[in-house]
Amino acid sequence: MSPPAPVAHAQRRVLLLLLALLFFTPLLLSFVLYYGSGWRPAGRTNHGVLIEPARALPLAAAEVLSGKWSLVYIGRGDCDADCRDTLYYMRQTHFGLGNLIPRLQRVFLVTANCCDREYLAREQPGLITLNADGAALAALLAQFPPERRASTIFIVDPRGNLMMRYDVHEDPRGLRDDLKKLLDLSHIG
Repeated sequence: MSPPAPVAHAQRRVLLLLLALLFFTPLLLSFVLYYGSGWRPAGRTNHGVLIEPARALPLAAAEVLSGKWSLVYIGRGDCDADCRDTLYYMRQTHFGLGNLIPRLQRVFLVTANCCDREYLAREQPGLITLNADGAALAALLAQFPPERRASTIFIVDPRGNLMMRYDVHEDPRGLRDDLKKLLDLSHIG
């Protein structure tokens, strides 16, 4: 014998309500957690340190540091062992990008004693060298954080914004992986 029609109809409504609660409860809970509290997921996918907010570099640098993604190293032009190691790290990371190489440039921003041109031409072909010893590029140099520059590589986006920094003593695959991700996802540069 079948139950009376009003009871079957009520059971279907309860079942439908339970299914809706089962579906919408996780969505509602995640919305409340994300927007209603200060909690944010702790995970991150980048290996470098984001510079927040990104810093727009002065117009003096716009000609060189725009249009392509840039790896920037800041150091003295006489290039001691740390400088040479960092430039090597930067060059090898650049080579590791394969078909993305044309979208990236390497820049050496020299703070003093510019430059050991013989070494740079022999060991660092394609490296763009800018002498920041003069007043013209002093404003550009001031935009880069001064801490640990001897072991830091900076990333500048194609619009001339300083956005990330990497310590060369960390795993070199981190810089390469982040660059691949940026270049794959970016439609600029």
